[in-house]
This record gives sequence, structure tokens and C-alpha cells, in this order.
Amino acid sequence: MTGSEVSPSFRLAYVPGVTPAKWVRIWNERLPDVPLTLLTVAAAEAPDVLRAGGADAGFVRLPIDRTDLSAIPLYTETTVVVTPKDHVVAAVEEVSVDDLADEVVFHPLDETLEWERRPGLPAYERPATTEDAVELVAAGVGLLVVPQSLARLYHRKDLTYRPVTGAPESRVALSWPEAETTDLVEDFIGIVRGRTVNSSRGRAQNPPKGAGTDKDVARAKAARDTKAKRKPGAGASGKPKGKGGQGKGGQGQGSRSSGTPKRGKPRRRS
Repeated sequence: MTGSEVSPSFRLAYVPGVTPAKWVRIWNERLPDVPLTLLTVAAAEAPDVLRAGGADAGFVRLPIDRTDLSAIPLYTETTVVVTPKDHVVAAVEEVSVDDLADEVVFHPLDETLEWERRPGLPAYERPATTEDAVELVAAGVGLLVVPQSLARLYHRKDLTYRPVTGAPESRVALSWPEAETTDLVEDFIGIVRGRTVNSSRGRAQNPPKGAGTDKDVARAKAARDTKAKRKPGAGASGKPKGKGGQGKGGQGQGSRSSGTPKRGKPRRRS
């Protein structure tokens, strides 16, 4: 390796609540020579990290400022309310935003949901982080509305959560700098979108030495099939059949050899 060559690597950022393990495993199987480094970043900081080149791509929560960034929406999360297990909310299957009108609802400074009007009664002070807000819910002084993945991430044995109807939802997307759509970024996009190794939209992998590509194999198979269809059908002598399936002299397939005369019917004596 010369001094100008740099070993390839891939840096993947992700916001709390996103679990990239499945995609990382597939990456390691397909590109074992390209190490992948994971970086956890706050949801509000993720776009700036990508723009500054701190990561090659990242999982972010929409909406974000799309300036200089490309993004592919992946999925939408269920919104839930985190509550103590002995709270009245825990006794039902789901609640509406209006059901929380008389409850203290925390809205941390790193909140990931976009509210037109925040539900519930405001807390005396906004917690700095979602994790801090969960601790306050456990203390029995209020509730917290978050994407389900964050409720799972900060789960406690004394807490539970229920779906909330009428609340905004969080969308998770894969994002990367628009001007840096590299081959490795394309590879990771293919993995996240579920493309196979030989997908026509994925980046072509180098075949082993001496091996043909999938197109070469397909062409060879088509050639063999065409050749097989062109072989003439054979009669008893191995020669092509004549008109009506008969050879010269009016003999058909399966008849005796041409040197043996055909025996006629015996005459009936009068």
C-alpha cells in the first residue's frame, strides 16, 4: 500500500431508538474487508454531523433540514405514552391525546415529535433529555409521549406504555450528504432496501477469477436451449421425417426396414 492509498471504511451514524444491528450484520457478510463504524448521535445533531463529514450515512428522524442531504424514508413509528404501571392510563389498551388533557406531560428539550399543540398540562420545567423525562415519569410526577422505540430504549420495570391516537408520528429515514453518494453509500442503500447481492440496481460485485457474470451464465443457457430446439426429430433410421411423418416410399416411423416388402391381405377364395 502506498502512502496515498487509504483503506476503505464506512461510518454509520444513528439516532437513539434506531437499531441498526440487522443491516450491520448484512454489511459484514457482503463486505467483510470494509469495516463499519457506528456512531450514536442526538436526533437534533444528526443532520449537521452528516453535512460536516462526520459520517458517511446515518439514520435520522424526519423532518430534517434537507439542504445538501439526500434522504430515503424507511418506516413510521407508533407513538406511545410512558406511564407508571399503577397509573390509570396503564389499565386501558390505548388512549387519545384528549385523554391526557388533565395529566402533566413532559416535553424534553430533545423531543423528536412535531406538535402543533402540545398535549396535557405543562411541567414546571422541561427536562433536558428524553432519558431524564423517563426518570421523572418513574417518580410519579408526570407522563411522557414518545416514539415507541424510545419507550423501549429507556424501559424500566416499574413503567409501561400505551399507544396514543391523534398524536404525530416519527418517521425514520436513511440520509447522507447529497454530494457524497459513493459506491459504499450505494451498497448500504441496497442493504437497507433489501436488495440481494446480484440485484440489478445494486453495485456489481467482482466475480471470482475464471467465473462468468450472471449475464454470461444466462446467455450460455439460452444458447444451449436454442441449440436443443433446433435438433431435427429422428425417425426409425435416425433421418428426418418426410411429409406427413413418412419417409421415402411411404413408410412411417416404427415401420420395418425399407428392404422388406409390405405384406398385403390374403385373397378370399370364391
